[in-house]
Amino acid sequence: MLIDLKGIVKDYQVGLEKVHALCTIDLQINKGEYVAIMGPSGSGKSTLMNILGCLDTPTAGIYKLNNAQVSTMNDDELAEIRNREIGFVFQTFNLLPRATALHNVELPLIYNGTPAAQRREMAEKSLEKVGLKDRMNHRPNELSGGQRQRVAIARALVNNPSIILADEPTGNLDTRTGDEIMEICEDLHDAGNTIILVTHEEYIAEHSDRIIRLRDGMVERDEAA
Repeated sequence: MLIDLKGIVKDYQVGLEKVHALCTIDLQINKGEYVAIMGPSGSGKSTLMNILGCLDTPTAGIYKLNNAQVSTMNDDELAEIRNREIGFVFQTFNLLPRATALHNVELPLIYNGTPAAQRREMAEKSLEKVGLKDRMNHRPNELSGGQRQRVAIARALVNNPSIILADEPTGNLDTRTGDEIMEICEDLHDAGNTIILVTHEEYIAEHSDRIIRLRDGMVERDEAA
């Protein structure tokens, strides 16, 4: 089992009020699954994504990722897990505007100390996987929205992570370009990657094999797509 959540609770203090963002979530995801997380605004899907991505820690409960208990790790340990185990794809791309596509993809490898020649080779291969080998020396403002998201996917892939965590990856794209990005996600899944997709769009979630629906901080339904 790749992901094992048991009794996950997340509370936030907002002024004098305690907000229960997640209420006793139990969830297991196996290696190689393609899972969509859905829910209305305020359902807890962003909070769950942050915990799955080791960007936040639960108030209570146990989170094991690849048999490592990450729910009790400190910030430095979480940063190392994020770099090694998780590839992020965001709605807003999160690319460095003055860096080339190649350098943007290299960033996770720079952080973990991969030697320069090796990281360039790895970044080139990752860009080739998403069909951007001929655009690797272009900066983000020289690329279309779809191409920028492909760079973000290449960056997510470059470390060969355990999970690709995609947060509304088509949210800033037109329908045709969004469909192209989802085709890439399907190809990555077919190649054996584990994909967790956070979305509020039904037609996007239907690309997955399994849909986890949240409401009021709880799993309302867990069903085949």
